[in-house]
Amino acid sequence: MNEDQKLFMAEAIKLARQNISNGNGGPFGAVVVKDGIIIAKGSNHVTTWNDPTAHAEVVAIREACLKLGYFQLDGCDIYCSCEPCPMCLGAIYWARPDRIFYAAAREDAAKAGFDDEFIYRELGMTPDSRSIPAKQFCGMKQL
Repeated sequence: MNEDQKLFMAEAIKLARQNISNGNGGPFGAVVVKDGIIIAKGSNHVTTWNDPTAHAEVVAIREACLKLGYFQLDGCDIYCSCEPCPMCLGAIYWARPDRIFYAAAREDAAKAGFDDEFIYRELGMTPDSRSIPAKQFCGMKQL
């Protein structure tokens, strides 16, 4: 990692720490960088906004896309205080940044009480055998 990258990661970690000290939610922060400049920041607001999708990465992606006026993050990097959960990873892939950098691994998050391993397991199962079962109601031809 070069010095700029270290500063970007430090900012993501700082956001995570501030979020805890402010009582705003989980210890997660993220920044989106384009052309060597932070264009968006996000921290976890699941409990403060009563929004299960308000993870740091998603908040930062939303802000970055608004700033760029486009739904993809071409030429951007995302720095996360922790390895993205399955939802955030999906959002990141849809946004299509160039790279993802993260500090803590998902095993570290699990030790802190943020365990997503059950979601990773669920994704590998057939829809009808998941803990929240899903069943196809009708196909496209019936619509």
